[in-house]
Parts: sequence; C-alpha cells; structure tokens
Amino acid sequence: MADFVPNFKVKYKETVAPELMKEFNYKSVMQIPALEKITVSVGVGEATTNKKLLDAAVKELEQITGQHVVKTKAKKSIANFKVRQGQEIGAMVTLRGDNMWYFLERLISIALPRVKDFRGVNPNAFDGHGNYSLGLTEQIIFPEIDFDKIERVSGLNIAFVTSARTDEEGYALLKKLGMPFAK
Repeated sequence: MADFVPNFKVKYKETVAPELMKEFNYKSVMQIPALEKITVSVGVGEATTNKKLLDAAVKELEQITGQHVVKTKAKKSIANFKVRQGQEIGAMVTLRGDNMWYFLERLISIALPRVKDFRGVNPNAFDGHGNYSLGLTEQIIFPEIDFDKIERVSGLNIAFVTSARTDEEGYALLKKLGMPFAK
C-alpha cells in the first residue's frame, strides 16, 4: 500500500518551492523558506473558576487538530485576574510533518471560507522573522466541531513558524500555499 502524501505538501514541493527559488534568486535549495510547524492554542480565562470549560476546550482542540493537546499553566500569579502560578488556564498543540499539512489544508480550504463576512486574513501579522500569527474568534468554523455540543464559543490562536528569514519571504511562502491575505 502506497503512503498518502498531503496535497499541500505536494503543492509545496512541485510548484511553490521552485517559484520561491526563482523569485528570490536562491543559490541553494536549502535557502528556500519552508513551513516548520503550526502551533494552535486557546486561552480559557474562566478556567480559574470553571474547570469544565478547560476540559471542553481541550476536547475541541483535539477534534480540530487530531492530535493530543497539552494544558498550559500560568507562569506567574496575577491578583487582578485571580490567577495563581501553576494554574491551568489554556491548551495548545504543535503540529509538524503530515499533520501540519493536513491542518493547513483544512484551515485554508474549509474553515476560513466559513468565517462570517470573511475578507481575508491580516497581511501585517508577521513577527519580523517570517513567522505569521492568526487569531480566530470562533472555533465553530471547523467542521469537526458539533455546534450543539459546545460549552461556549471561544477563539483560537494559530502560529505558522517558517524557516524564512524576512517577512517578505514568509508572506510569499504562505501566499503561494493559498493563504487568503486581505488586499
């Protein structure tokens, strides 16, 4: 049985990488920017008073990514928010390899078009080193989430970590992969 290769991985190797090589005049194929990992995280502020919300967020994140989720703890105490150091207040998952490519394909092809009044993602959310951060206001745009069974609508943070050295290279990589940037 032949292994199935994700469509976006094939697209990257066959079309995107050669185009980037030509566009930026790289001397070596190792200079071509690549997607290294995607980190999906969710913060649950009310987890300090209601542990059930954090468990629901973990379950939903596992459904969306298809991978085990890690609960994140508060790094320091903040009295105004009633948060103690070491208290579980969020969840995150890091996607690499084929899981990363499958998630990227589902995000671009299925989830983002389901966003209400969608006009593209912010092209200015790069960090200066070619990495991109995307915030979603609702987790219900993913088809894996059953609308009737969610505890509450919560947002997601998605970070795309690339090997690009500049924001222009990172933008070109994500744009050629199909990321719908706003004009």
